[in-house]
Amino acid sequence: MTLHCAVLDDYQGVAFSMADWAALAGEVEVRSVRSHFADEDEVAEAVGDCEILVAMRERTPFPGSLFARLPRLKLLITTGMRNASIDLEAAARHGVTVCGTASNSEPPVELTWALILGLARQVEREASAFHRSGPWQSTVGADLHGRRLALIGLGKIGAKVARVGQAFGMEVIAWSQNLDDERAAEHGVVRAHSLGELLEAGDFVSVHLQLSDRTRGLIGASELKRMRRTAYLVNTSRATIVDQAALVQALRDGWIAGAGSDVFENEPLPADDPLRTAPNFLGLPHLGYVTRRNYEVYFQQAVEDIAGYLEGRPPRTLTAPPAQPPR
Repeated sequence: MTLHCAVLDDYQGVAFSMADWAALAGEVEVRSVRSHFADEDEVAEAVGDCEILVAMRERTPFPGSLFARLPRLKLLITTGMRNASIDLEAAARHGVTVCGTASNSEPPVELTWALILGLARQVEREASAFHRSGPWQSTVGADLHGRRLALIGLGKIGAKVARVGQAFGMEVIAWSQNLDDERAAEHGVVRAHSLGELLEAGDFVSVHLQLSDRTRGLIGASELKRMRRTAYLVNTSRATIVDQAALVQALRDGWIAGAGSDVFENEPLPADDPLRTAPNFLGLPHLGYVTRRNYEVYFQQAVEDIAGYLEGRPPRTLTAPPAQPPR
């Protein structure tokens, strides 16, 4: 019997060119879905015949209610080994194996710096004027050398962002609930003793935390008001770590000089979302992990996961993250 597999949210239509899917020929019929599903009804209707699904990061959520509507589903593969949008307990109840792939941390580091540099040198505004034959130079850039980079989180990605900042000649400070002096010193970083201290000191503030109960809404209106009016905020982690309404207000009322984000509460971002027209905001459509090297890893290992499942080999199984203590 031939099994059916759908690769979800293949926006660029590149899933088949990034891996050798021929290894599954004769056993699995694979199709690509390039458009994003608006709701569970669309998902259930489009892929209800599938025993196997490949999900791209957290683009399509899998709550318990959706598993109940996909009775044929037996294997769900997510790119990366962490996916907060999949209800793993519900998957287990419905007999669905959930596994993942490796993921490189360098691409989101690089994109963080694309946003920082884009904001500092007003790249979008100047490039737009250049291509429209607008004014020749209309902005004065913000320096990086000699300025202070403030990192909220100094994990695998944050530490690499710190190293680039140091190469630019920036002083780097960091804070998180779990950061200690030893780890900060290991990376040549000064540890701020509180979030407020870090926000008040940073010229460029960059978020590098996992989303959890204690980080959701971590940066709200009161925190944004503590930042310097000349400072920039960059978020390439998860949108809801920063209160989105407060961020819009901060940009419109000039609490900060600008902000950049690659992550949004609703993705794709609705056309009428106020962030699209907020002043001094540089937004990107969640490209942090979207590079050829990552996609080749994602899809080739997805093929390997499917082949392993068919042969009865142990998959790269996801496990639920540990419970987070309250903030």
